[in-house]
Formats: sequence, structure tokens, C-alpha cells
Amino acid sequence: MTTALITGATSGIGAAFARRLATDGHNLVLVARDTKRLREQATELHDRHGNEVEVLTADLSTDDGIAAVEQRLANRRDPVDLLVNNAGFANKGRYLEVPMADELTMLKVHCEAVLRLTSAAVEVMRERGRGGVVNVASVAAFVPRGTYGASKAWIAQFTQGAARDLAGSGVRLMALCPGFVRTEFHERAGMGTDNIPKWLWLDVDKLVATALTDLARGKSLSVPDPRYKAMMGVVKVTPRALLGGVTSRTGRKYGPR
Repeated sequence: MTTALITGATSGIGAAFARRLATDGHNLVLVARDTKRLREQATELHDRHGNEVEVLTADLSTDDGIAAVEQRLANRRDPVDLLVNNAGFANKGRYLEVPMADELTMLKVHCEAVLRLTSAAVEVMRERGRGGVVNVASVAAFVPRGTYGASKAWIAQFTQGAARDLAGSGVRLMALCPGFVRTEFHERAGMGTDNIPKWLWLDVDKLVATALTDLARGKSLSVPDPRYKAMMGVVKVTPRALLGGVTSRTGRKYGPR
């Protein structure tokens, strides 16, 4: 049986990946900050599917937390075949309204942790000639909309570039760029969602299924819904100056309140 390691595994997209991969017969390493929730999740998945489920408590906003996951990914005797870098969060507020410490923490989790964990995993995967990494970004990566979008753009660009560098190695890397998904994400950031149109919401289990299909097909970028693919097609041909104004107005209309 292969082993998948998932960060931010206790809720939202991470939890959906855990459910799907357990159903598909993978052993799991679940990473998050809340030990109690990790153990409850591990017990439930093991009892339901019979998989081996390991828990690793780690805060990826700290060097110690990142190092703990790096160490697990570097274990060649019990290797990880699939890494899902899902941990992330949002800050409520515009540029200069968010404390600098919070902005830097976001960059630590979204950029530094993703770089270090991807590198630790890929080093072992390349030696074995197989493996996969899914780095969860966002459609926010394609529009000029604050530090969150900028950090997600970094994830998307880094992942696609690394995927090209590793072509032919047997290791696949893919940036996953979902839109709005009903998870604890907005609640944790103190963001209301009542103003977001219903048609923009995605089903998290369908999202994960599409992502895994796209990874198997060798895609380095996955926008897992026709609605968002169409929207991103429009974004590509829209002048950046105009796009900045549109996204600012859209953010005020549909963004956090």
C-alpha cells in the first residue's frame, strides 16, 4: 500500500483528501496543529477502511513544525508516495490593515513550508523514480488581490516550474487552484460568506476527485471546475490595469465582511 501525507488534514479540502485517499486504499500521515482532532480523524478512518493512519502534530508557521514534517518526508524506510500541501489560512483585511506579523506568518505557511516540504518529499521520490505532490493554491493566484493571492500565485508558479524541472523523473507535481469551497476556512478568518453567490461554491469531494484525476493525467495545474476555468480564461485576456480594478470591486462585493 502507498502512503499519502496531508497537511491541514483535519478540515476542509485536507479532510476530503484524507477521506478519498483512505477509500482508495492508501495509508495516511495526517498533519495538523490539533492533536485531539487528528487522533479522532485517524481512528475514524482506520476503523472504516482498515488503513494505517499516522498522526503528526505540527504547526507549519514555525521552524520546528516544518522541520518535523520534513523529517517524516525524508524517511526512506517508510516513504511517502503522495504529498498534499494543503495547510493555509486567510487574513481578514486589506493591505496595511493586517498586522505585519500575520502577513509574515501567511508567507511562512504558504511559501516557505510548501517549498521545504515539497523539496523534502521530492528528493526521496526522485530516488525511487515515482511519487506525486499536490500543492493547494487558489484561483486567487490569477488576480491581483492582496497578500493571499500573491502567496497562492507563488505556489502555482513554483509548482509548475518544479514540475518542468522534474519531467521524466517519475515524480509529478501539480498546483490545485479551487474557488470557493464550504469549509472552516472563512469562519477561522472571521469572514462572512452570505454575500457569495451560491453558484460559486464547489463541492469539496468532487473537487478532490477531479484533482486526483488531473494529477494522474500529468497536469501541473488543475482548476477543478468548468465555471472557474471559464472565469480564468477571461482573466487571462483582461488587461492587468482593468483586472486590478475589477477584482478590487469584486472583493468588496463578494469578499469577507
